[in-house]
Amino acid sequence: MRGNAFVLLVSIVAALGGLLFGYDTGIISAALLFVGHDLNPHGSGLDDLAKQLITSAIVAGALIGCMGAGPISDHLGRRLVVVAAAIIFIAGSVAAAASGSVDVLVISRLVLGLAIGAASQIVPVYIAELAPAARRGGLVVLFQLAVVSGILLSSIVGWLLGASGAWRLMFLLGVVPAVVLLVGLIWLPESPRFQALNGNRDGARQTLLRLRASKTEVDRELEEIEQTVHAERGWKELFQPKLRPALVAGMGVAMFSQITGTNAVIYYAPTILASVGFGKSAALLTSLAIGVTIVGSTIFGIWAVDHWGRRKLMLRFLPLAVLSLVLLGFALFGGTPHGWMRWLAVGGLLGNEIFNVGSISVTIWLIGSEVFPLGVRGKGMSMVALSHWTFDLVISLTTLSLVSSLGAGGAFWLFAFINLLAFGFVWRYVPETRGRTLEQIESDLQSGHFRT
Repeated sequence: MRGNAFVLLVSIVAALGGLLFGYDTGIISAALLFVGHDLNPHGSGLDDLAKQLITSAIVAGALIGCMGAGPISDHLGRRLVVVAAAIIFIAGSVAAAASGSVDVLVISRLVLGLAIGAASQIVPVYIAELAPAARRGGLVVLFQLAVVSGILLSSIVGWLLGASGAWRLMFLLGVVPAVVLLVGLIWLPESPRFQALNGNRDGARQTLLRLRASKTEVDRELEEIEQTVHAERGWKELFQPKLRPALVAGMGVAMFSQITGTNAVIYYAPTILASVGFGKSAALLTSLAIGVTIVGSTIFGIWAVDHWGRRKLMLRFLPLAVLSLVLLGFALFGGTPHGWMRWLAVGGLLGNEIFNVGSISVTIWLIGSEVFPLGVRGKGMSMVALSHWTFDLVISLTTLSLVSSLGAGGAFWLFAFINLLAFGFVWRYVPETRGRTLEQIESDLQSGHFRT
């Protein structure tokens, strides 16, 4: 298999890291409804602090994983980091399923976070460095599609196992895609840009011959790559003023993807809905509907990033996310919604997931994988992932407390305002990268024309 078909196959296999990412972060929303009965020795369930610690442990681990993966991927290879992540996924899933106490479950989720952080850092970079410019957007967004598909899968598993409360099996099922990823990696090549960066020109050319349709295209691309391989690779280079626009764009999109509230919905929708009068079954079913919605919006995003453009997609959809959250806050502001207000609440939840996940969440890993120079791309993507996971940690630790202090309606109105700020940020700081090679983007950054 060669050319576009091989690029697609490699991207799909690598994107399985995103499936694990989504499943292990999403399954906690269902598991939280049941773990307290087994792990609390008094049988009275878990308090908000324990729930937030279990949820946020995976994010804390991801912070460590994403920062460690960057330097490793720049020196030892993109593919090796994906292999390590798959192995850690397997170990963490087994440990979480076997947990006998809250402390052990928190540690197990911390280990899973190491793998998730590494996957979020390296898989988008790996796919971006393999893909041709014209198809790079959709192929990198396959990673985000895998993430939301993992969240949907976790919703289905949570709903099916909810009647039995089998939370241990919920965690254990994460082993299956991890094993598939590990086996699939046997046939995946190293990134040709990493090979060229480390002096292996022949290896880079052989890899490109498998990935591109013609030798002429390979020679032209390899020539462009070789013009960028002599740059410095240290952390100091990443923080030079000329690279600041890339850091601001990549880290800013990552930050807003978290604080605009979509992960608050994914993590805590069943818990929030149950607290305002929905039964557990209805809450889990709504969570399942959210999973279907975000997969559909991400599939649309795969088309939109290469046809509309990354920037235009966000500018078109974020105002609609604001409107959805305003309506959701209105439906929940008075406490338990009744009658048609319940449908308004569900509609607001789903609308936010369509327009937020379908725009800024679609582009987070794509923008980050495109804007940094080759010599520091791994470290730059680590900073993007660090921003993502830092603010994800903030959201996972504070959402339930925020709902308690502001009410569910007030909390979602706050998220609506933050979505409005995200729109302004994209307008001011995020360039359009559609149709440009990674080397062209790097050249524009180095010459001071990054946002033009």
